Amino acid sequence: MMDLQKFVAALLLFGLATVVTQSSANNKACEERNGTSCEECLNNVTCLWCIPTKSCLTYPVRTILPPHALCPLNDARWGLCWMNFQTLIITLAVLGGAIIIALLVCLFCCCKCENFGTQRFEAKMQRQAEKTRTKQEARREEMRQKHDEIRKKYGLSGANPYSKFT
Repeated sequence: MMDLQKFVAALLLFGLATVVTQSSANNKACEERNGTSCEECLNNVTCLWCIPTKSCLTYPVRTILPPHALCPLNDARWGLCWMNFQTLIITLAVLGGAIIIALLVCLFCCCKCENFGTQRFEAKMQRQAEKTRTKQEARREEMRQKHDEIRKKYGLSGANPYSKFT
């Protein structure tokens, strides 16, 4: 669970790193919004709102998650005022875990079904080959009986008089 949290945090960091390419004057804009509302602070994606101090802070990109000394995760808001960091991390971890489990289940089912289908196909082919072989043997036996009847009818059922020449 901790690795997944680190992964989610890394994703957040990557997202923030792409956004946090603004000048230092823009970063100071977060601190200038202290004492305003959460919505006004979070209009700038580089800002972090801390509820107990009602302060707007520049998001600490280097530490991935804001340190507890800066603002506790329960009270830190980023992106949305109604969702704290702790809830965001747990939600993303659960969704990520559910997606991974779903992919593994799908992969397992696909492999299982493919093997099952192959076995069924092979069994069907064996049954069909056995049925063909049985029909062929029955036809051979029938033809042998007909030939024997014809030989009896014309008196050729005994030893072949020409066999001594071969």
